[in-house]
Parts: sequence; structure tokens; C-alpha cells
Amino acid sequence: MTDERRDAAGAVDSVLVALADPTRRQLLDLLAAQGEATATTLAERLPVSRQAVVKHLTVLDAAGLVTGSRVGREVRYAVRPAALDATAQWMAALAADWDRRLAAIKRIAEAAEQDPH
Repeated sequence: MTDERRDAAGAVDSVLVALADPTRRQLLDLLAAQGEATATTLAERLPVSRQAVVKHLTVLDAAGLVTGSRVGREVRYAVRPAALDATAQWMAALAADWDRRLAAIKRIAEAAEQDPH
């Protein structure tokens, strides 16, 4: 595996780990709907503390799913779609590979049914 593919696989792994938690998915949904928000604003909409929201945002940021920018004393978070896009492309390629494999199995099974021997 090349370094580039290893880096891409690591990025996908980080995204999948980040998305495995329902609170982080909720945070992404809220940010996608609002455009950008602070941890305090997000915590008001979730049943977790502001500190928990900050920890979840740190995981999402490390996975490249959100970005935080300082505006005065606040840090405003926004969704970064590039990591999601890369993960979606990986998943689409994986699905296409399975589709090809299943189509090959189907062809073999149909050919076996038609063979009179």
C-alpha cells in the first residue's frame, strides 16, 4: 500500500470512528443546519454538558469534519465537507466493487443453470 493510500485509509478510519458516536452525528446535523455555532450554543440543544460538546468537537475536528475559528472570545465551529466527501467516495467504490463481485457470481450461477451437464 502506498503512503498516499495509507493516509487516505487513515482519514476514512478517523471519519468513521468520529461518526460512530450518535452525539457527534447530532453535532454535525446541528452545524449543517445552522452553518456555524459555538460549543455553548450547541450544548443548549443537546442533553450533554458544554465540556462534553467541546470533547466531541475535538474528535470531529481531528477527523477533519469540522473546523473551529476564533471570533473574539468565542470559537465558532462549522462543517468541513471534504472529509465526508472522501469517505463517501470510498464507500461508493467499495459498493461498486461488491456489485461487480455479485454480478460475477450471478453470471456463473446462471451459466451453471443453463449447462445441461
